[in-house]
Amino acid sequence: MTDQRVAVAVITHNRRDELLHTLGRLALLPERPPVVVVDNASADGSADAVRRLHPGVRLLTPGRNLGACGRNLAARELDCPYLAFSDDDTWWEPGSLSAAADLLDAHPDVATVTARIVVEDPAAPDRPPAEDPIVAELRDSPVPAPAGLPGPALGSFLAGATVVRLSAFRAAGGFSPRLWLGGEEELLAHDLASKGWWLVYAAELTVHHRPSPLRDPTLRRRHGIRNTLWTTWLRRHPATVVRRTAHLVRTVPRDAVSARAFAEAAAGLPWVLRERRRLPARVEQALRLLEEPQRSSTARRYVG
Repeated sequence: MTDQRVAVAVITHNRRDELLHTLGRLALLPERPPVVVVDNASADGSADAVRRLHPGVRLLTPGRNLGACGRNLAARELDCPYLAFSDDDTWWEPGSLSAAADLLDAHPDVATVTARIVVEDPAAPDRPPAEDPIVAELRDSPVPAPAGLPGPALGSFLAGATVVRLSAFRAAGGFSPRLWLGGEEELLAHDLASKGWWLVYAAELTVHHRPSPLRDPTLRRRHGIRNTLWTTWLRRHPATVVRRTAHLVRTVPRDAVSARAFAEAAAGLPWVLRERRRLPARVEQALRLLEEPQRSSTARRYVG
């Protein structure tokens, strides 16, 4: 069932074992998708292992850690219509890539389709995977959708579990180098929606996630808070800017990590003000419907 409509982009940094496991899973897919790995300056031999064990994979080594923008680099290398994102600890279930391509073929106004995510426990490999708590929020998204959309409309997407229309991704500028990594999807999602694209959850697609223990939750929290502030300040209505900023001030952990996140965000205000561009009213109104579910979410917490 070879299907060359969708390629897979994997970004990685110092997680060789997880990367090789994911590449092994992708190699078994019946679609036989082209796979591009962007090695974000790993120092653990990841690039050499890919060359040796997966010679059919296109390997890009930019020489520095590009964060999420490694996906932009992969997108420039491809000429297929669709690109599936995969983290080095996530992989697509057989048939899901073809199903995503079918959805995007049939719905030319859809830019992204996000899959159902199931989480595997590496300590209990025989245990069935459990649905990620974020899935309930995707399934129950309150964003108004037109008739005929192939699933609930979303306000954003999850990069490690999404297939994107490459023409829309490129036209929107891809992921922002300023945000680097950590909640980087939201700004791109806003810009796609501003251009009239729909973002969709598709329950018939599945991505598996086996969370890597090799992560820096403190850095991820710092960047997540900073990037949420920047995205809000860059695109949202002034009243929303005040409300969301105040909410973060009240709810994030009161420690040095949060203080540094706010300081980094404040230091970026000059470029934020230069590049600020308000969302169309219809997009702003849709995003406001997501604020209460996000505030009460158990799957969205600034921890670490």
